[in-house]
Amino acid sequence: MANVAGSTHSKAILNVYGNPHPGTLDDLVRAVRDAIRNHHTTALLIDDITRLRLHREDDQDTLDLIRELMDLNVTLILIGVDIPGSGLLRGAYVDQRTGQWVFPDHGRGGRHHAAAGTQTGRRFDKVDLDPFDYSTPPGITAFLDHLAGIEDQLRLLRSFEGMLTTGEMPEYLFGRTRGIVGLLRRLIEDGCTEAILTGEERLTPELLAKTTIHLGNLDDLDPGAGEVPDIPQNTAPPTKPKPRRRRGRNTVLDDRGNRPAAGD
Repeated sequence: MANVAGSTHSKAILNVYGNPHPGTLDDLVRAVRDAIRNHHTTALLIDDITRLRLHREDDQDTLDLIRELMDLNVTLILIGVDIPGSGLLRGAYVDQRTGQWVFPDHGRGGRHHAAAGTQTGRRFDKVDLDPFDYSTPPGITAFLDHLAGIEDQLRLLRSFEGMLTTGEMPEYLFGRTRGIVGLLRRLIEDGCTEAILTGEERLTPELLAKTTIHLGNLDDLDPGAGEVPDIPQNTAPPTKPKPRRRRGRNTVLDDRGNRPAAGD
């Protein structure tokens, strides 16, 4: 969502259905409601929801649009970073009986709430997707399972079973990404590119140590919405212990066979 205006979201939804764009915001909202209903849409995903800033009128229009869509028989999935800290839940409260967040209808100040007037509230569940944890056995197991799933999808010529899940690789990957799925994906993708270009054709900590995690177009990310994570820098590959030199064996008492007699 590079543009967070309510009309932009409405047009984006209408584009999915191939419907024309009415000229006014009220007509756009009405067209979106009709399109979702007429196409029997069951789920609607809206990403980067935490880019909304409710002191801006256009962003308030977008939030009003979202609340309008809550009237329909469609599951809304709103995706964002640090939603509690974004201000979107301002005025909402947690229903102690259900554990759901509730948006009261009254006082929301939107222009598009005629159809919502018969409702007493808008309820939704907040699902936290935290980074992987590497400090407990269950957390480590979940991280290894995720790495195993990624490993199954890689098609490097010299890849091998356990390439991401054995040895020092899991701990190194966690150290590079702090368990954040998006950073892990970018690191492995960029590492695979490096492996192909160099002919290595496999992922190793040494190769990944030379791979910088790129987030793409940083101008499209909003630091204020928590979209620019703290990326660990200068993470060296694990140092392999040098093999211990074996002490030479004392050979003084070795039997070297029969020695010739002194007179021979």
